[in-house]
Amino acid sequence: MTAFQSPVQLIRSAIESLSIKHAHKSLRVSLAIVFIWFGGLKLLSASPAEGLVEATAKIMIPFQFDGFIYFLGVWEVLIGVFFLSEKTKVYGIFLFFLQMIGAMSPLFVLPELCFNKFPFHLTFEGQYIVKNFVFLAAALLLITQTDKKLSTGSENV
Repeated sequence: MTAFQSPVQLIRSAIESLSIKHAHKSLRVSLAIVFIWFGGLKLLSASPAEGLVEATAKIMIPFQFDGFIYFLGVWEVLIGVFFLSEKTKVYGIFLFFLQMIGAMSPLFVLPELCFNKFPFHLTFEGQYIVKNFVFLAAALLLITQTDKKLSTGSENV
């Protein structure tokens, strides 16, 4: 016999059940949308981050080539496309972590563009970069889900 549940408990239980069932896929698809969108903006020469990317590339990349922003756009779209499928997610995670090295590097190599006053007064560009910590946490969660599937052989994780 089950105990009486209040309406609040019933709602909470329903939300928890939906979260358990759909959170991983929602997170993966959300990351896919963001990376396809951001990469697409770079391919269309419409990215607000273009100047920051070019300034960072001049410091980080020993050889320069025209069209780096387009290369990065394709890279980001690929990350997003790989995140769309559970089967290719691992490739997206690999490309994602390589991309994050470059995406986070302006905090260290171009602090004058990222901070009005170090360490707490971020510029708009700094805020744009710091949001990547959320993406990193999301990718780490996706990795743990992948590891659970590999260790249990389950597709329902």
